[in-house]
Amino acid sequence: QVQVVESGGGLAQPGGSLTLSCIITGTPSELYEMAWYRQRPSEERRMVAFERKGGEVNYNPYVTGRFTIARETDRNACILQMNDLVVEDTATYYCNGWAPDGLGGVLDYWGQGLQVTVSS
Repeated sequence: QVQVVESGGGLAQPGGSLTLSCIITGTPSELYEMAWYRQRPSEERRMVAFERKGGEVNYNPYVTGRFTIARETDRNACILQMNDLVVEDTATYYCNGWAPDGLGGVLDYWGQGLQVTVSS
């Protein structure tokens, strides 16, 4: 049984920091990619950062230089270190991981979401 366990988040002041953690267990194989997405009210879910097997990393431009993603590949775990937070970072953050299923599709896993609120 696959489980996605997220932790962290909460309330921070502008300029502050928060760390989000995620571990995905029970997958049939090592995940190819782990990522964090976020969704604000009335908006679509958007990619924040991902790290792929082999080390390729990508960030959405609005977090580049402030957020850092780091994976533990052998554990299907990752963290998102968020620094220099701004009010616009307020959102629900979701952990995602996926791997090819060997049949041309993917096995795609999502967490339940973590609330991050940036406010003075």
